[in-house]
Amino acid sequence: MKKNGVLNVKLSTVIARMGHTDQLVICDAGLPIPREADVVDLALTANVPPFLATLQVILNELHIQSCTIAEEMKTKNKALYEKVSGLMNGIPVQSCPHEQFKEMSKSGQVIAFVRTGEVSPFANIILESGVTF
Repeated sequence: MKKNGVLNVKLSTVIARMGHTDQLVICDAGLPIPREADVVDLALTANVPPFLATLQVILNELHIQSCTIAEEMKTKNKALYEKVSGLMNGIPVQSCPHEQFKEMSKSGQVIAFVRTGEVSPFANIILESGVTF
């Protein structure tokens, strides 16, 4: 049995196969996900698991060089925005309108979507993988 880190087999596999500039979307329960996309669906019920806890676990496992959020998070979910910004520790946080975010999440660089049970507005992020050397 694995001792620590991500215990979900599918999520652990997705993280392990990510390379430089690959992207991972962590999303709330409502973000539209393309039907052909690889999805790690962690959602159990409203807010389980929460977006922020899922993000924290993934940040412990995956080296990130940048991330993108919807601009609307800054004003319509300010508490979450402040917590996300605090977790980034110098990682550039880019923002764009939510409609553009949804289009970006359909790009070929997105390896998978991690769907949480989060039901607060604009709780979505695109993480871009960096390298550790």
